[in-house]
Amino acid sequence: MAGMTTETGALRELTVGTGAGLDTADMVLNIGPQHPSTHGVLRLKLVLDGERVVACEPIVGYMHRGAEKLFEVRDYRQIIVLANRHDWLSAFANELGVVLAVERLMGIEVPERAVWLRTALAELNRVLNHLMFLGSYPLEIGAITPMFYAFRERETLQAVMEEASGGRIHYMFNRVGGLKEEVPAGWTGRARAAIGEVRRRMPDLDNLIRRNEIFLARTVGVGVLSAADAAAFGASGPVARASGLDLDLRRDEPYLAYGSLDVPVVTRTTGDCHARFEVLLDQVYVSLDLAEQCLDQVDRLTGPVNVRLPKVVKAPEGHTYAWTENPLGINGYYLVSKGEKTPWRMKLRTASYANVQALATLLPGCLVPDLIAVLGSMFFVVGDIDK
Repeated sequence: MAGMTTETGALRELTVGTGAGLDTADMVLNIGPQHPSTHGVLRLKLVLDGERVVACEPIVGYMHRGAEKLFEVRDYRQIIVLANRHDWLSAFANELGVVLAVERLMGIEVPERAVWLRTALAELNRVLNHLMFLGSYPLEIGAITPMFYAFRERETLQAVMEEASGGRIHYMFNRVGGLKEEVPAGWTGRARAAIGEVRRRMPDLDNLIRRNEIFLARTVGVGVLSAADAAAFGASGPVARASGLDLDLRRDEPYLAYGSLDVPVVTRTTGDCHARFEVLLDQVYVSLDLAEQCLDQVDRLTGPVNVRLPKVVKAPEGHTYAWTENPLGINGYYLVSKGEKTPWRMKLRTASYANVQALATLLPGCLVPDLIAVLGSMFFVVGDIDK
């Protein structure tokens, strides 16, 4: 029983419950916003009928930093440092989309060695992103150990990324026209060794969780997203491919060196929480293989890794759209220039923003205990939603 005050100020009693012939009423419950390091500064406004979710409204914007407006007062070198932060688990891929858009507008052809290096680093960044979710997702539904294995592999690869770029999370290694600098001598060999080490140890994580009966009970058949709904909400990446949407820009609209690579696209058809987890897990093996192939090609190439730019970089008047297959899905970069040293407009289309919209369809009908399992399986970063 709960006391409620009506508009007239009178107190009346309201029974909230289910079954047994009781008069029931829906309860409105707010989940979040919590601290940024959790699933964060996202608010879910839920309507509950007992333990069952009746309606869900994702409310975004609590972390909004106005990055798109800040782009308009930063030059083309400075916007890279802003862009790599919206999805902080995919910093290299974020930088990449920006420089590809600027290079396309300026008509810059990037040296071949830089193209292959960028592709290798993008795939390593993809693995780092996926490992974070492969550790944190089981943690959210009660499994602690996978986090330790996932971070062991992350540290191995982050050491390689740090050696090349000087950064552990925000690499700032892309530049308009190529890369910041040549990688250290012998780096490709050390990167290949790290990839081999991670590939050998991945079964530790895989065998621990993929067929774990408790994990299966919490994820199989839960939070089913149909292919039609995934397409309608503009979902992409592992979330969409787990529902059977066979779309991957690396294969379908190649950029960088992907046109010269055979990119296997990992898909599932069930569209539930477990399918999304499995796509992420299997994608790690694919990306490790692709990164290794790129490194082999880098070793065969010589030459510069960037082109010489004028002191002040100005993109000619016009507009262009570049999109990339980021670790969490398709990111789009719409650049409009008035011929000045700053963009007139830079609009980001981020994967997390599109993917999280599907929660409005996914959560109604599920039980409150399954809510976190569904929420975590959408693999979003809140900064990528709010930008």
